[in-house]
Amino acid sequence: MNLPNKLTLMRIILVPFFVLFMLTEGIIPQNYLWAAILFAAASITDLFDGRIARKRNIVTDFGKFLDPLADKILVISALICFVQLGWCAAWAAALITAREFAVSGVRLVAAGSEKKIVIAANIWGKLKTASTMIAVSVIIIMHIFVGLSVIDPTAFPVQLISDVLIYISVLLTVVSGVKYIWDYREILK
Repeated sequence: MNLPNKLTLMRIILVPFFVLFMLTEGIIPQNYLWAAILFAAASITDLFDGRIARKRNIVTDFGKFLDPLADKILVISALICFVQLGWCAAWAAALITAREFAVSGVRLVAAGSEKKIVIAANIWGKLKTASTMIAVSVIIIMHIFVGLSVIDPTAFPVQLISDVLIYISVLLTVVSGVKYIWDYREILK
């Protein structure tokens, strides 16, 4: 297994630990800080795996499939934690999750078609992933500062900022999902 695929697998392996820290407020000291560190580490692997694969000319079909799947696992896990904590509306998390399943379905149909098409992420999918990862990171960081009493949530609009970031992610999620389905509509017939 090449280095980019190992980095992608590392992103998946970090997810349960990220979830553990997200949902252990009052049990593990500085749990959101640890969650943020793990989320940042996982996000950084997403930056490097593709770059390394392209630079070393070791792009594989396995990597093209696994990389977006790892992103989905990480982002959906974060959004589920956010819903549990009351940081994100359930409808937004459900819409993002539905798009992820729909695009994964298109990818599976394409891979199983006569042409055995492997659909790599397009620019809209990358923008969606980047916006969502930035939103998740900023939201966690704001809650770290709330926990440290650096930010007073009654004076600083933590929830409003969180909502705006999630809504931007939802918008990019819908646009990218529609684009994927439109671009590969012939395969779905």
